[in-house]
Amino acid sequence: MTSEFLAAAAVFWSAFLAATLLPGASEVVLVASLLDAAADPWLLIGLATVGNTLGSFVNWLLGRFLIGFADRRWFPVSRSQIDRFEAFFKRYGVWTLLLAWAPIGGDALTVIAGTARVNAVTFLVLVGVGKLARYLVVAAGVLSWPWV
Repeated sequence: MTSEFLAAAAVFWSAFLAATLLPGASEVVLVASLLDAAADPWLLIGLATVGNTLGSFVNWLLGRFLIGFADRRWFPVSRSQIDRFEAFFKRYGVWTLLLAWAPIGGDALTVIAGTARVNAVTFLVLVGVGKLARYLVVAAGVLSWPWV
């Protein structure tokens, strides 16, 4: 396997896992791959965006199909988090999904969008736009430094 393939796979999977309710920092992997010039920057940004958006879709699926288990110990989001983000979501609507990239609360918003039965296409577009914007800012910051 080439180093370009490995870098691309690392960026995709780190972004995917970071968007689920598992801990992760896909920005670190993206920055390292950009600094290493392991692959085309647009490819890396695209893979990070797609991976992170698909990871958020896993959260949407959790909210859509597993919310009935919210009282169970193993459920990844606490009832208080659900209540807080449901209130926020009801107040501001689907546009809050543009904030799904946020490190605090972004994952919970994507679960709540599933419980609210937000249309999957609407969800993917809004979440994808927000996550693309974040990765563009990260990449622009890295690539604008003189040592890169």
